[in-house]
Amino acid sequence: MRRICLTLPTNRACAETISAIGEEADHAAERFGVEVHLLILDSSGKQTFAEHAEVVAGARRAPNVITHHLDEEDQRDFLSRVIRRSGVIKPDLMLDLMLPSGVSYGACTNRAFLIAAALGCRSVHRRDSDSRYQTLNGETVFPVHHELTSLGKTAADAADGVSETMLAPEHAAKPVVMVGSSFVGELSVDIGEISRLDSGIYHDVVSLWAPRHWPDERKRELVEESFRGAGTDPFVRDHSTLTHVDPMRVDMCNISFLDEVYERVPLPPATDTIGSDYFLMHLVHDGTLPGVLHNRNIVNHYTAERRTDAGFMAYQMRLTKFFLSMLYFNLIYDRMAAAGATLLDDDFHVRPEMVAELARESAGADREENVHRLDVLDRSYRELGGRYAEFAEILASHGRQWLEEARADIEDFALLAEAWQSLVRASRSTGIRPGTSSCV
Repeated sequence: MRRICLTLPTNRACAETISAIGEEADHAAERFGVEVHLLILDSSGKQTFAEHAEVVAGARRAPNVITHHLDEEDQRDFLSRVIRRSGVIKPDLMLDLMLPSGVSYGACTNRAFLIAAALGCRSVHRRDSDSRYQTLNGETVFPVHHELTSLGKTAADAADGVSETMLAPEHAAKPVVMVGSSFVGELSVDIGEISRLDSGIYHDVVSLWAPRHWPDERKRELVEESFRGAGTDPFVRDHSTLTHVDPMRVDMCNISFLDEVYERVPLPPATDTIGSDYFLMHLVHDGTLPGVLHNRNIVNHYTAERRTDAGFMAYQMRLTKFFLSMLYFNLIYDRMAAAGATLLDDDFHVRPEMVAELARESAGADREENVHRLDVLDRSYRELGGRYAEFAEILASHGRQWLEEARADIEDFALLAEAWQSLVRASRSTGIRPGTSSCV
C-alpha cells in the first residue's frame, strides 16, 4: 500500500485546522486506498500543544490513517539521531539548520521531508495553520484529491486524469512530481494596508523582490500579481492542467511533492524570512519536470497575532529579510532557468550537486542591490508614518546585520544541500521512537 505524508507545521493555536486536515486524511485513505501519515509538527507552547493533543486523541480517523503529533523535543530527538547516523560534518550546525530557535518556513518543511522518509512515504502534502478549505454544496473541497490523482504518474499516464494538457510530447515519460494550487482570500503577505495608504509606496515596496535591472513595465506586472493568489472567487467546479507549473500560481499552503524531488534537494532553512519555502517550486519548473495545477484553492486568513504591534513588527522583519534574500535567489533562479533540463540526470532526477553549487556561487553577489532595498524600505516606511515609521527605526539599527544574515542564509542552504542526501538515507533507517511522540 502506498504511503503518503499529509503534514501541518504550526506554532500557533489551530485546533479547527487540525480537525479539518484530519478529515482530508480520511478522504485520501478512503477514496484512494493509501496509508496516510498525518504529521503535525507542533512548535506551540505547552498549553496550546495540550489543546491540540486533545483534538488528536478525540478524533476517530479512518482505517489506514496514522497520526503523529510531535512537539519540538520529539523532533529534536529524531533529528539528533539522524544527524549522528548520517556522519555529516558540523553536526551541531546541521541541527540548528533543521530546528532553529527562530521561525523558519523552510526548516519546518525540511523536517517533514525527513520524517516522511523515515515513515516510508512516497510524497509529502503540506498545509498551513492559517488556512481553511472551501466547500461546494456542503461538501469540503480537499486538494489531496487532485494530488493523488496525478502525483507519481508519468505525464503520459496523468493526462487522462486532468482537464487539459499543456506539455510538449517530449515530456511524456517524465514523472509528475508536483501538484498544487493557490489560495483565495486575504493577501498571502500582510501588506494590504500599505496598498490602501499609498499605492505608489506599495509598488515601490513590492517591486523590491524583482532584480533591480528589470524594466519598469515588468516590475509593474510583478506587483500586480504578487501575493494575491487566485483572487477571491469561490470554488464552483474542478479544473486541472498538466503543465510546467508557474511558481506564481501555487502556494505552500496547498502543495504536494514526490519524494524524487524533496529527497534530493531541501528547502532553504533561513530564519525569520518569508518565502524561504518556495524554492522547490522553482526547481521543478526550471528543471522542466511535469506538474499539475488545479483550482481547489485554500482560503487564507490572518491570525489575531498578526494584528498586534509585536506581530506587525515581526512580520515586517520577515518581509524585509525576504527582499534581501531575493538578491541571491534571483541569481539562482536565472541560472536554473538557463540550465533547464540539464538540471536532471538521464532518469529525470534532479542533480543536487548543481543546486548546491549555484547556491554557493550566488553568495558572492554584490550587496549593493540589497543596500538599495534597505534604503527604499527606510524611505517608504518613514513616509507611511505610524508604526511603519517605528519599524523604520528598527530597520536603521538592524539593517546591516540583516544584510550579513541574508548572505549567511544562502551559504547555509548550500551546506544543507550538500549534506541532504546523507540525512535522507539516515532518516530511512532511523524512525520515530515509540513513546517520544503522540501517535494515534
